[in-house]
Amino acid sequence: MSASSLKTLRDAVKRGSFDAAYYISGEDEFQKEDAVRQLVNGALDPQARDFNFDTRRAADLDAESLSVLLSTPPMMADRRVLVVRDTGGLKKDARKALDAYLKKPAGDLLLILTAAPATKPDTILSGSTTQLNFEPLTGDRIPKWIAHQAKKEAGVGITSDAIDLLQAAVGSDLHQLAAELDKLASYTLGADIDEDAVTAVVGVRRGETQADFLDAVADRNVPRALELIPHILSQPKTTAVSVVMALSTQMLGIAWGRAKLDEGISGGRLAQEYFDLLRQTGAFTGRSWGSAASVWARAAERWSSSALEAAIDALLDADIALKESKVSSEEQLLATVVLILCAGEERNLAA
Repeated sequence: MSASSLKTLRDAVKRGSFDAAYYISGEDEFQKEDAVRQLVNGALDPQARDFNFDTRRAADLDAESLSVLLSTPPMMADRRVLVVRDTGGLKKDARKALDAYLKKPAGDLLLILTAAPATKPDTILSGSTTQLNFEPLTGDRIPKWIAHQAKKEAGVGITSDAIDLLQAAVGSDLHQLAAELDKLASYTLGADIDEDAVTAVVGVRRGETQADFLDAVADRNVPRALELIPHILSQPKTTAVSVVMALSTQMLGIAWGRAKLDEGISGGRLAQEYFDLLRQTGAFTGRSWGSAASVWARAAERWSSSALEAAIDALLDADIALKESKVSSEEQLLATVVLILCAGEERNLAA
């Protein structure tokens, strides 16, 4: 629903015409906070904001305090804005007051309700407000988001090579991507962000990203994969847990492709089949979807079903070890995983 929610939000901000109440839900906290910011900035004149903007946590409100906030008229402005965060925390009496208000909302108040992450959307609030739901962006949408964020928020362009390298280094964490784009814009002094800028600021070079590591494992290139482990673990937001997650997705994806090949699908058709699968599942690939589909399609012919089963078992053991015990060295654990995955029944096929 994120795409339609974005359109609803942008249309409202562009028109300067807002519904009485918005309910913002979903797992992506960056997009949710950005939606709140856009609604507040679009609805309020900055000069009148101090008198007409309130934000509260739902758990801190009782029926009386919420009713006062909902009934307070604007001061020297056409409307007020009230943000109530984590609405699932409303006390029973406050929730009754909110439900009663939403049946007949005031015309001079913009009410913004937010849901905490990892909570089911409130069906009653969804039906009595305009719902904006934001789930994490899928791999195919991240490059477009990076380009849009660079231009809109940082005021700079960014090359496609720089986008690819930044996504490979940071992944899909929008907060981290936005922070890196701010630093990159400062570094380039308003000029377009290129690959050299990403290398200088983020500290990652092409050929040393998590995507390159995944490629090496897919190709069963043990020396190359081992060489890359310290590089990828030094990159922002990268841990052994996130690497094992990306490896698990990759090996499951390759196993799916191996099964498709065994069913008789052609190798040339497999890449498109992979892209369709990723659209359906939104899987965490640790790289762009196009790159994942291409590499997995190539690798599916290199792995047998038995080798893939052994690889998936090894990754499950590694995930348990990382989450349930203290691992003395993440680098050593990943090196062991690489050796188990790539030294199966087939010989190393790297050139």
